[in-house]
Amino acid sequence: MSFVLGITGGIASGKSTVVDFFRAKGFPIVDGDIVAREVVEPGTEGLKALEKAFGSEIIEKTGGLDRKKLGALIFHDEEKRNLLNKTLDPFIRGEIKRQTEEAKESNDLVIVDVPLLYEGKYEAMMDKVAVVYVTPEIQLHRLMARNKLTKKEALGRINSQLSLDEKREQADILIDNCGSQETTHQQVLDWLKENKYVS
Repeated sequence: MSFVLGITGGIASGKSTVVDFFRAKGFPIVDGDIVAREVVEPGTEGLKALEKAFGSEIIEKTGGLDRKKLGALIFHDEEKRNLLNKTLDPFIRGEIKRQTEEAKESNDLVIVDVPLLYEGKYEAMMDKVAVVYVTPEIQLHRLMARNKLTKKEALGRINSQLSLDEKREQADILIDNCGSQETTHQQVLDWLKENKYVS
């Protein structure tokens, strides 16, 4: 029986570090961010649906998606942002499901990396969900340093997601990333050993 572990966190919580560790151990990763890009490649049904919803001005002359124009349309408009999510959700969800099922055929453990897992109600697709957690102070500090943002800009991005404390309460597995990378990796390794995925 193949086990599907969903991994999520908040912006700058270190989720990618944890996912990279699973990848380095040889486990297949279904990456929600990559899927979201793939479903709007030129010629895809996802891109056609976006064009229908937002008009042809979001399509470049080369046939690709003009992310800048789309971004400008949705940035300050919650209604349009919701329309974007509603339009792409079936394509992204369907492709994540397809890739997960395919990976399950030949692997005991499949990692599904979805940044907005709880927000998008993806937990039903997972056997368990691991949340990569840091304190709000560490999250703010790391995001400001990483993206060269002011405190106000960083808080704006953090507050656009479900808080890490709310995600922590829903988590089946908590990976504490407040310390060093080694400490974080050790927690993942311990879980893998406990569940007999590595010896």
